[in-house]
This record gives sequence, C-alpha cells and structure tokens, in this order.
Amino acid sequence: MMNTLAPLAELGRFDSIVDARTPLEFAEDHIPGALNAPVLSNEERVVVGTMYKRVSPFEATRYGAALVARNIAAHLETSFADRPINWKPLIYCWRGGKRSGAMTAWFRLIGWKACQLEGGYRIYRRHVLERLDALPERFSFRVLAGLTGSGKTRLLRALAERGAQVLDLEALARHRGSLLGALPGEAQPSQKGFDTRLSQAIEALDPARPVFVEAESRKIGQLQLPDALMRRLADSACIRVEAGIDDRVAFLCEDYAALFDAPAQFKALLSCLVGQHGHRIVSRWHDLVDANARAELFHDLIERHYDPAYRRSSHGLFRELPRARPFAFRPNAGDLSREAARLLAQLEAEGEG
Repeated sequence: MMNTLAPLAELGRFDSIVDARTPLEFAEDHIPGALNAPVLSNEERVVVGTMYKRVSPFEATRYGAALVARNIAAHLETSFADRPINWKPLIYCWRGGKRSGAMTAWFRLIGWKACQLEGGYRIYRRHVLERLDALPERFSFRVLAGLTGSGKTRLLRALAERGAQVLDLEALARHRGSLLGALPGEAQPSQKGFDTRLSQAIEALDPARPVFVEAESRKIGQLQLPDALMRRLADSACIRVEAGIDDRVAFLCEDYAALFDAPAQFKALLSCLVGQHGHRIVSRWHDLVDANARAELFHDLIERHYDPAYRRSSHGLFRELPRARPFAFRPNAGDLSREAARLLAQLEAEGEG
C-alpha cells in the first residue's frame, strides 16, 4: 500500500494545506496558508467527546463517523468542487489521527494525491517552538529603548520605510505593550498564534543585516515573548530614544486618544494601579478622565507611573542600556522618514549600521 503520510519537511511540495480541525482549533493557531475544512464542528466535537467518556468509545466513534462523512461530503460539494484530478493536498488534524485520516482516505478514493501530515498540528507546534529557541542567536539586534511616549514604535516603523530591517513585536502581538496598550476593537492573537507569526517574521530576516527591535518587557499584553529572544535582546546593543516631556505628552494624547471614547473602561484600567499608587491618586486620575484633561492626565501618568516603572525594569532586562547611544527624537515631527535616515546615517558613520 502506498504511504500516505508526509513529514513536515515536505510541506512545500503540496498544492494546498487543509486543516481538518474545528474552527476554534483553527482560530487558535494553524499552519500558515492552511484552509480550514473541519470534519467536525466545534459543537459536534464536544458531543462526540462527551459520548466517548459517558457512553462508550464504540458509540462515540460510530456517531462521529457519520458526522465526519456528512461534513466531508459537504466540503466536496463546496470548497473542493473545482479541484483538478492532479490536485495534491496535505491534510492535518491535531495529531495526525482519525479526522485527517478520514479526509485523506476519501480524497484518495476520488483520485487526488492527498497525504496526511505525520504527527499533525502537534508536530508543527513543536517545530515552531524549536525555531523560536534557535533562531534569535543568528541575528544582531539593535534595541530601541526609551521612556514611554518617546515614539519608539513610530521610529521603528519609519526605519522600516527607509529599508532597514525591523522586527515589530507590537504589530505581531496587536498591542502597544503597556497597561493602556490594547488596540481599540482589536483582540490579541492566542499565544500559539503569536508564536507562529513571530517564528515566520524571524525566519524572513537576513542574518547578515542588523535587526532593529523595540525594547519590550517579557509580556506584550497577555502574550509572552520567547525566552531565547529575551536572552538575545538582553545582550544586544541599545539605542536610547530621547524626547522632551512636552513631546511625550503630546504623543500619548494622540496615540491613546481612543481611550477617552470609553471613559468607564479607561477608568477600570487605571484602577488596576491602585495597588501601586493608592486610591487617592487613582481617584484623581479618574477625575481627569471625566474632565477630559488629557495632557494633565498623561503628564501625571508619565511622572508617577511610567518613568519610575521604566527605570525599575529596563536596566534589569537590557544589560547594554547603560552604554546605549542617545538619539534625540521628536515623535510628532512631520517627516519621521528623515529622522530615521538621520539615525541610520549616524550608525553607519560609527560602523554600527
């Protein structure tokens, strides 16, 4: 009998990648480029799993097989109705078991050159974690450090526009990295989904060129950065982005303006700081939110919360920060591309570009 199992290393030889897991499993994470064609819906998988435990494995398998057959038939009549006879799909489920096996068997009966991913998604997930552990050591990073509101993210993206190589962790995490950093109307990916996106982003970098990255704590919102990446960044050269207090306040007023559209949620976030600053100070911040006193609020947050927190944590995370080269930056300047070009020129002149 012909072997229908394919290892992860052969991913590129297939025309399509088909994820046979449920929509919830797919949404949490999946192989990039995969098409979700679930053989069991979210609800059906729960029913079958419950039946397996409470009735019997046989009854659960028999009932599940009927559901799988109907769902595969529906996919054949819709998603895969136009696929040619020489189509070569690679199919996977959680661990390369019954779900992907059933779909592979039916596809091969039709005449398609279908194969099943050996080990399923679990093997892919293991591969991602192994790459995240090994890849960071290959690169030379330039860490953009600086106080909150100094415009590090804007500078990073301006550097990318000038052709510099960047790793934008906040874009991958869909979060700005601070207590108030959630993006309006945008949820963060799952940890597994973030790991996949981060692995892809690092894989695409050129080890022969420096990589600019913004200084982050170990977590961006709810997402954890890989230990290997944090270790590499800890020993990397730093650039201290410096901006005046007025520029920083203006930057935060602009960047966090959406927080004032939902004052109750904004005040709830600020209430998380009661343990650090006490009820009296946080109550004053609530009053400033109600008064729409944006500049006064952010000025106070910078002085009482952000700057002390930065000084407590950053030197412990980035050992080269005391030797960082300073770079004066105006985050609200009209031509950020020119500012990025100025930094690149300075680094090149010093042999650090």
